[in-house]
Amino acid sequence: MKMIMAIIRPECLQSVKDALRDAGISGMTITHVTGRGEQRGLVFTNRVGEFVMDEIEKVKVEVVVEDDAQADVVVSAVKGAADTGHPGDGRIFILPVEESIRIRG
Repeated sequence: MKMIMAIIRPECLQSVKDALRDAGISGMTITHVTGRGEQRGLVFTNRVGEFVMDEIEKVKVEVVVEDDAQADVVVSAVKGAADTGHPGDGRIFILPVEESIRIRG
């Protein structure tokens, strides 16, 4: 099994959810997060001076799939829906999952 973890712009969330649904993926976990990467935050200037916002709001979408073929489908769906062509579009991580245990009996 594979876990695909995507950090994306909040405004791209609905497009990513729609793309995953269209690809036949229904289960996902969505978390609102803050952080920074290559973008290194934003600098706002006003009359008083500069204000640096180090952490930028992002959304983390996690999907677990059975095999590499499904992982490729998820990655291409997320990449296609979240790519704006600008810095800060996000990252996709693929992790191995050893086991999944259902809590419900």
